[in-house]
Amino acid sequence: MKIEKITPAIGAEISGISLNNLSAQECDDIYAALIEHKVIFFRDQDLTPQAHIDFAKSFGEPEPPHPIYPSVAGYDNIVLLKTGPDSKPDANDWHKDMTFKANPPFTSILHAVNVPDVGGDTLWANTNTAYNALPKMWQDYLADKEAIHDIGTFRNDLYAKGGIEAVNNGLKNTGSAVHKIVGTHPVTGLKYLNINQSFTRHIMGEVQGESDRILQFLYLHMAKPEFQVRLRWRNNTVAMWDNRITHHYAISDYLPKIRHMQRVTVLNDKREP
Repeated sequence: MKIEKITPAIGAEISGISLNNLSAQECDDIYAALIEHKVIFFRDQDLTPQAHIDFAKSFGEPEPPHPIYPSVAGYDNIVLLKTGPDSKPDANDWHKDMTFKANPPFTSILHAVNVPDVGGDTLWANTNTAYNALPKMWQDYLADKEAIHDIGTFRNDLYAKGGIEAVNNGLKNTGSAVHKIVGTHPVTGLKYLNINQSFTRHIMGEVQGESDRILQFLYLHMAKPEFQVRLRWRNNTVAMWDNRITHHYAISDYLPKIRHMQRVTVLNDKREP
């Protein structure tokens, strides 16, 4: 197994292995690379759905069916992300997965089944590097702050399906969560910015206008290219990221072509101390 670092801040490509047939030691080595590099990429992986699930299970419990996205037929734990002119993409915003939950997932494993020849890249950013680059006065201000998260841009999907009643029911059924703005990684102890444009709604203790201004400043700061890595997908590329300490952006520049991805998300890190 060979690991090649991509940028100083984040990302590595792993080669020399097949994800369809992994030993326990190889899974441990992949986990170590994930913790170190935050997002890791594998090329030329003709991954079967069952192998996709088995690989995910070596890191923790796969999440149940997604509240918005459909599942792959016969595999409830695999989210189908197939976008094109009849199903326009909605992940072209910086986000961490599912932060509207009290316990957002640990990692996601995304398999490119059929992607455009050009376009549809994904960006990931290291939110620890972003935190470290803040002036100390901002770090001190944010140290004890919390923010509320809800379903955010998923309102669009719900409204398209059932109008405002569906939105209200979705908010009621899914609820909200409050998270510290500065998180601490449970394995490395690194501090990171625990907010994202898709799901973070309000800084607790601030009036709405002030909350909006602070969040927009932080979002612009977190979007600096110095904190990022960009993946150009090919068919049978697999990406795996630590959802706790990264956020990501799926670029929507490929329509009317179709981008077919399949994702398994892992709820809890079974190796976490």
